[in-house]
Amino acid sequence: MGAATDRRDAQPGAAGRAPTAGRPETVRNVVLVGHSGAGKTTLVEALALATGAVNRAGRVEDGGSVSDHDEIEQRQQRSVQLSLVPVEWGGYKVNLLDTPGYADFVGELRAGLRAADAALFVVSAAQDGEGIGGATRMVWDECAAVGMPRAVVVTHLESARAGFEETAARCAAELGGDDPDAVLPLYLPVHGPAGPDGHAPVTGLAGLLTGKVYDYGSGERHEAEPGPDVLPGLTQARNRLIEGIIAESEDETLMDRYLGGAEIDTATLVADLERAVARGTFHPVLAAAPAAEGARQGLGTLELMELVTGGFPTPLEREMPAVTGPDGHTEPVLACDPEGPLAAEVVKTSSDPYVGRLSLVRVFSGTLRPDETVHVSGHGLEDRGHEDHDVDERVGALTSPFGRHQRPVPSAGAGDLVCVAKLGRAETGDTLSGRDHPLLMEPWQMPDPLLPVAIEAHSKADEDKLSQGLAKLVAEDPTMRLEQNQDTRQVVLWCMGEAHADVALERLRSRYGVQVDTVPHKVSLRETFGAPAAARGRHVKQSGGHGQFAICDIEVEPLPEGSGIEFVDKVIGGAVPRQFIASVEKGVRAQAARGVALGFPLVDVRVTLTDGKAHSVDSSDAAFQTAGALALREAAAGIRIHLLEPVAEVAVLVPDAYVGPVMSDLSGRRGRVLGTEQTPGGRSLIRAEVPEIEIGRYAVDLRSLSHGTGRFSRRYVRHEAMPAPLAAKLSQAH
Repeated sequence: MGAATDRRDAQPGAAGRAPTAGRPETVRNVVLVGHSGAGKTTLVEALALATGAVNRAGRVEDGGSVSDHDEIEQRQQRSVQLSLVPVEWGGYKVNLLDTPGYADFVGELRAGLRAADAALFVVSAAQDGEGIGGATRMVWDECAAVGMPRAVVVTHLESARAGFEETAARCAAELGGDDPDAVLPLYLPVHGPAGPDGHAPVTGLAGLLTGKVYDYGSGERHEAEPGPDVLPGLTQARNRLIEGIIAESEDETLMDRYLGGAEIDTATLVADLERAVARGTFHPVLAAAPAAEGARQGLGTLELMELVTGGFPTPLEREMPAVTGPDGHTEPVLACDPEGPLAAEVVKTSSDPYVGRLSLVRVFSGTLRPDETVHVSGHGLEDRGHEDHDVDERVGALTSPFGRHQRPVPSAGAGDLVCVAKLGRAETGDTLSGRDHPLLMEPWQMPDPLLPVAIEAHSKADEDKLSQGLAKLVAEDPTMRLEQNQDTRQVVLWCMGEAHADVALERLRSRYGVQVDTVPHKVSLRETFGAPAAARGRHVKQSGGHGQFAICDIEVEPLPEGSGIEFVDKVIGGAVPRQFIASVEKGVRAQAARGVALGFPLVDVRVTLTDGKAHSVDSSDAAFQTAGALALREAAAGIRIHLLEPVAEVAVLVPDAYVGPVMSDLSGRRGRVLGTEQTPGGRSLIRAEVPEIEIGRYAVDLRSLSHGTGRFSRRYVRHEAMPAPLAAKLSQAH
């Protein structure tokens, strides 16, 4: 980045050698964030090549490649999971965390943010404004809320319609918020001769602070003085950058000196820039492109590594997650100290065909070593199929990943990332700590899955393996929720979206050998009486020996919503013996659970037993249970039965520009808007009550309606009567 942190003579790591665990101050954990198709994975590959982690063929000595993806990623031609690519450069270990850009895989993105100390936002110059999608802006705001340092990398400069300056200006306007001067370029592209199509390719970068040109035309970076055609364009951009840096400087005299005409030396500017970047108050914009065929260094890759190692914070500067004991007692704040108590967190769980379950772990404190016994503490997310657990487990081999290859490492110290084999009980989000000093880390925020996918086993063989396969699936992905719905008797996977569901079902098939079929998702409907009714239940049978005799008369009346089933005994004179009153009630409640019209549970009625008859020999508990059930069915046969549907309270958060379309869409779903309120960042929160049958696919529809910028939550509030035409249509379907 300049004279103060010039590392151009640093030797990159050798290809094929696993990056070694070092002191926390030599580690950088960086997550790459951006819209799908922005070029995050291509950028990781370019950085791996520039740092010597791979050779020019994109391979390492053991045959691994950073581009080795699993079968699902190869088939879908997109990243669907978090991947770690560690590289070494200039004595630093840089853990690059490549995240999916598609909104369905936000859980992988959140895991990357948890594991990282800084973020690179990758923006394509060729996506005509889509490079900064609504989801990207939301992640930027999340990072800003916790003070995570950020920088922007502009890609796809080789495209004929790409414009770095225009993209950088858009980044400043859309990401800078109230302070666009906090998002500014450090370099400007230098163009070569125009080709036959009139497009002039980018061949180098002009440093706004150093005043030097870094030419990549030969495939290696070479420093040169700027030509007369380059200088005029640098002055204005340089002045704006200097003013932006000085505005963030801790030296309050610097601005006065600058405005007074004093020349601020480059070393001072670079040092202030690095401090502002590490604090998360200034966000430089850089450019990068993959290396040309046969070349080793892609455009801007070395400048980017200089920023990462010189400007991004070390793990020592990160605020540690809060920890408690598994029983909830308070623990002292952790320090990033390799000699401290062990505290590590599983940020991702996956399955490897050769080593089995593989856990990607961020070590926050202490040192993790292979073959030691650690304590595994899990919060448990029972509503998502995860149980609380506190167990001791033996750590398997520690490895450093590269594509689908794993290379052994001797240990992982505080601040580092490592893969741990064969942790059979540990799930994503669990804490690994010392067996004698168990700890539990505060969990990171995970979005709720809101798209239900009902599944059935494809065959009897699949049915035998289904529960075990689903348990493994949800252990890997905390954004997925497994529901065994007792009302509808369906197995439901709650997912983030259609792509997330497709990947989950494919993993279920390919990894765990379970083939399933998707079926229409059912909501939990209810039935209730539309008017009072009375009926007799008569169960009389004689077939030799003891017979069956039970007669009971009941009256049924509807009750207010939420009342459930009430049973009242008003028998006079012992017409039904006392020992059989409970039998009648048991039969009535059993029939209510089965329904009286379409098979949905009956609720909100009072059933009064008024009279009956018994036989001294042939009456029994079973006979009166049957009579009670028959009486309830007879009572329902003569009157209208209302269908009740579940209603959810929906809270939708969208930018103000989409409030009108969203409210109109909710109304079209039979929703009742309860109100709206303004929230920070130009967004509005819309609250409405909507029948659940209308929002089964709302996770998908809202994303389309709001161009990926909307999010919502839902909460069941009650059952209420379904409109008669819809109820009639449903009855005909049954």
